[in-house]
Amino acid sequence: MYGSATTRTAVLLVDLQVGVLGDCVDVEGVVTRTAALAERARTEDAPVVWIQDDQDFARDTAGWDLHPALVPLPGEARVHKSYRDALAGSDLPSVLARTGVTHLVIAGAQSDYCVRTLGQSAAAAGYDVTLVSDCHTTRSARLAGTWVGGEQIVAHVNAYFSGLRYPGQRFAAVPHDEVVLTSVTV
Repeated sequence: MYGSATTRTAVLLVDLQVGVLGDCVDVEGVVTRTAALAERARTEDAPVVWIQDDQDFARDTAGWDLHPALVPLPGEARVHKSYRDALAGSDLPSVLARTGVTHLVIAGAQSDYCVRTLGQSAAAAGYDVTLVSDCHTTRSARLAGTWVGGEQIVAHVNAYFSGLRYPGQRFAAVPHDEVVLTSVTV
């Protein structure tokens, strides 16, 4: 490709719902940092997209509601999904296409399910992906007979994104205060 291309960034906030966050690790810290990230995105004119699980939680129930500290502003996109991959079977692809987004900044819950699945799917679809390393959470779990702490799962997902490689794309796992949100020409 000749010339340069402009990278436009959107912040995707995944499943930060009361019912999802229940037993997750560092919920208050993750929510506080995520609220700061969303506010910075708004200031820097990066779209904020709120993604909510409709499969496990009926709309407009207490479990479906976003954490009370996270409040979408009028005009911010809200995507309802039925699968761990928010790009599958939802209007997220059209939301991203309308804004010309090429770089996704992902935060949310649960790290090892919806966050990682969306990030991997977005990478395969050609997006640059930044995982916000201190703005995703999950709960401890028994996996294949082994008990794994939520903190360990978060660390593993961070390491996974730090090492992700696709031709011509960029990937990172960085703390919320180091995420680049402004459009850049590459």
